[in-house]
Amino acid sequence: MTVTAVPDTSPPVERGWYKRNEIAITPWLFLLPAMLFFAVYVIIPIGQSFWISFHQWDGLGEKTWVGTANYERLLGIGDQNIDRKFETSFWNNIKWLILYLLAIPLGLFISLFLNQTVRGIRLYKSLFFFPFVISQVVVGLVFSWFYLPNVGLFDQMTGFFGFQIKGGMLGNPDWATYGIIMAGLWPQTAYCMILYLTGLNAVDPEQVEAARLDGAKGWKMLWYVIIPQLKPATFIAFVVTIIGALRSFDLISVMTNGGPFGSTRVLSFYMFEEALSEFGFRMGYGSAIAVVLFFIMLGFIIYFLWSMYQDEKGGR
Repeated sequence: MTVTAVPDTSPPVERGWYKRNEIAITPWLFLLPAMLFFAVYVIIPIGQSFWISFHQWDGLGEKTWVGTANYERLLGIGDQNIDRKFETSFWNNIKWLILYLLAIPLGLFISLFLNQTVRGIRLYKSLFFFPFVISQVVVGLVFSWFYLPNVGLFDQMTGFFGFQIKGGMLGNPDWATYGIIMAGLWPQTAYCMILYLTGLNAVDPEQVEAARLDGAKGWKMLWYVIIPQLKPATFIAFVVTIIGALRSFDLISVMTNGGPFGSTRVLSFYMFEEALSEFGFRMGYGSAIAVVLFFIMLGFIIYFLWSMYQDEKGGR
């Protein structure tokens, strides 16, 4: 007996607009809350900082439009001399940028040491990881005691070697900035170490074994086999370290409060002094400093993003 299929003559079910576009829309619905928070707490405040930088404002009364006067005063454009406090802050930020990058190779070499299977390695990892989890304020206090003139451990050690800093590390205008940078390197090195430890777990063992068969070892193995595979970790370490160097505020506030004689100011601290400190409330001028700092950060980040894009493009 032959069974004949009866064709379905019912009209097709009409699907709604969302059902037709569900696959394309659903990811954006998940991203929407994060995008709203980012817009409200990051993008809009950046735009407001730009707007306020063209005004003279005490934070409470009416804003007075001054155009680019804040930038002219800041950078010494026209018949004005450059703001000496800004100049000191800018060059201190350059020192921070250069010396803070030492955290990256230090973190790499510590991670190579800790990436071993020897007895007690978990204890060593915990000791090196410890600076990362404590507050920057605590780091600042610890190093302030460490640098105390005459009684501090640093002065005791330098005195043993016959080298003494007049006024102590934090009391000497020529040395204070370097002392704070040394304090900042302690937790930053721990952060870079964590990044590289994570990256080392993703290193391809087959490439390492192939390199050993070809006779590579020591520095050649590190430079030509290990480091190229750590590029993502290195990129993150560079970006985070540069941002940390440019926004270095808390250590300076705790350890010297910008002194002695304003010699340890950086742009973020000078922005705070002008806009929010007891003798400040020059919101327009403080916003102009913030805008300059923002563009410096943006320049570095764009450079590293472009470099990473070129590497990815060349690797295809």
